[in-house]
Amino acid sequence: MNPINITQVDLNLLKTFEALHDESSASRAAVRLGVTQSAISAGLRRLREVYGDQLFVRTGRGLAPTLRANQLKPLISEALDRCRQSLALVHPDNQQYQGRSVVLGLSDDFEIAYGRRLIVEIAQRAPKLRVIFRQTHSQIVAGALLDRTLDLAITAGGFAHSRLSRQVLGEGDYRCLVDSDQTRISLEEFVARDHVLVSSGGFIGITDEGLAAQGLSRHVCASTSHFAALPFLLKGSQAVATIPGHAAQAIADMTGLRVLPCPLPLPHYPVELGWRTQAQLDPMLLKVREAIVASFI
Repeated sequence: MNPINITQVDLNLLKTFEALHDESSASRAAVRLGVTQSAISAGLRRLREVYGDQLFVRTGRGLAPTLRANQLKPLISEALDRCRQSLALVHPDNQQYQGRSVVLGLSDDFEIAYGRRLIVEIAQRAPKLRVIFRQTHSQIVAGALLDRTLDLAITAGGFAHSRLSRQVLGEGDYRCLVDSDQTRISLEEFVARDHVLVSSGGFIGITDEGLAAQGLSRHVCASTSHFAALPFLLKGSQAVATIPGHAAQAIADMTGLRVLPCPLPLPHYPVELGWRTQAQLDPMLLKVREAIVASFI
């Protein structure tokens, strides 16, 4: 393949690449960019020539990126973001964010408790901006921010990296969620009941660690990776779930389940907002960060 100079490349192809990678579909990419599907197909053919790779291959679920496409994605997205930032500097008072999006990483307990509030606060500061909530947690969040899978993230830590910045939003605790009219639960009853564990993949939770410190243990009757499943798993049962207090209260408010103080002393934890330090001057991300902070006040 002959070397290609940037003067030979239509830079609109980068927008096509980004849309295809994000949407995994030529038809959805066309809708996103406001062009025809044939224009997207033609752009993909040219992209394949430029990069000497298939970039996207058709599967039963749409277009899947190749290894080369995944390597290119953060570079291309950063280049486009820099262009968007330059336009924002020229028009700092522009209040229209139509067509732009921000990817916010958080676990579904934060999404359940703060998602709606975040949508409202962000819409007030950046009208028409699309918020994309993407699942993450403290053990993987740094990598996701650094490879630009996420723009911002809310987790219980995980931002200890020289290229990341962070801000403490508050402090979290743990409470019990049950289907009962009682107002408190003793430690003896807590241990005797069945438990539903919410975990991203482990078999042991912080509750097990707290019980073990007192020479106690519990019986976990079921585990799930989604806080949103808890109402369906707890309703009509005597089981208890020990989860972050913000999620417990939000689920109880919506479903009629009861929040009880946890009879087991468990440590509080910091709730933090993290971002790539290099991106902190992006006016759009500054507005979103302001909205996130306001949501946690």
